[in-house]
Amino acid sequence: MSAPNTAPVLTDEQLARNFADIAPPLTPDYALLEANKCLFCHDAPCTIACPTHIDVPAFIKKIATGNLRGSARVILDANPFGHSCARACPVEVLCEGACVLNDRDELPIKIALLQRHATDHVLKKRLKLFEPGAPTGKHVAIVGAGPAGLSCARDLRVMGHTVTVFESRAQPGGLNTSGIAEYKLKADVALAEVQDILDLGVELRAGVVVGQDVPLDRLLAEYDAVFVGVGLGATKALGIPGEDLPGVIDALRFIEHLKTHPYRETDVGRHVVVIGAGNTAIDAATQAKRLGAAEATIVYRRGERDMSCYHYEYELAKRDGCGFRFHAVPQRIIANGHGGIAGLEVRTPQGTETLACDMVIVAIGQGAPALSWPADHPNVFVGGDCANGGAEIVNAAAEGVAAARKIDEMLNR
Repeated sequence: MSAPNTAPVLTDEQLARNFADIAPPLTPDYALLEANKCLFCHDAPCTIACPTHIDVPAFIKKIATGNLRGSARVILDANPFGHSCARACPVEVLCEGACVLNDRDELPIKIALLQRHATDHVLKKRLKLFEPGAPTGKHVAIVGAGPAGLSCARDLRVMGHTVTVFESRAQPGGLNTSGIAEYKLKADVALAEVQDILDLGVELRAGVVVGQDVPLDRLLAEYDAVFVGVGLGATKALGIPGEDLPGVIDALRFIEHLKTHPYRETDVGRHVVVIGAGNTAIDAATQAKRLGAAEATIVYRRGERDMSCYHYEYELAKRDGCGFRFHAVPQRIIANGHGGIAGLEVRTPQGTETLACDMVIVAIGQGAPALSWPADHPNVFVGGDCANGGAEIVNAAAEGVAAARKIDEMLNR
């Protein structure tokens, strides 16, 4: 039985339906049909738009000829996280947004679903597309087992270097495993993708915090190079009274619990307020609704045009029934006198208002990473969210691949 301030638990069937893939995989026949719509542009704008510059026409042409293994090889050679990017990449503003068919007022090629079709094939069949290179005798430490760190690790192993990855969490994968909406990317897919990289002989040391358990100076002394891909820090504090009340949770913790436990074990309020307007805020609000919340309202201190989330994410939230309150600045979270929350007081252009709610999810961005590193050290390389301030999986993968190339060049001097 649910606690008084939580939404009624949905049935297992309802929850499974609510968290099913938002973009289901293509059937083989549909994939062939879609692949043959591609114009196979010579100077493909889709490839240019991809941060990892996957040769999109090449991988689609291989699908059209039935060569799924070869197609996946093209994808994963450029992007070690091609599996997850096929599910969670903002293709509407990248490759598909650049498709020349848009200029003809036609629908763009379904690049993401075709990419998933090829990469799912090799993931399900456990096909090994890469092998470690001949040993070079060089040893590289990677700090952080997210897309940036593991992309760097994959390419370094293919180049023949020995690689050890240090990860503070119990599981690798970074936000792919713990922080992306469940209906986009499930943790088991993220972990299977990671395992493909570890199977190349990458050593993973999980539950080790560099800077505490292992000093960074020790890594610099014991390894020929160090790549830092630790992501960002904790969710920023609101800085208002009541934010420590039970029923207030940061968005990443909320999403992580949902992704790492059976759905019914994640409590959600009946009336949920999400503070923030980025993609993580959207993920939190939509998943609160899909867990059974009667209302999920995003509260944002600026206007609709100022939202940092992608437009298609905004549209998804509206389709899921999420509400939006713009130009509403949180002032305090009000206790209900029974160990819970009664509402969120906000300041609006019209004055002060209290929004009734029993759960507040905070999604106002993350702070700086906890680990600092010597930026001028010639053997230290940095990439991913801790370097770019927070971007997409594909950006992290691209930076990891670029770092591997630079590290290899340095080690071969």
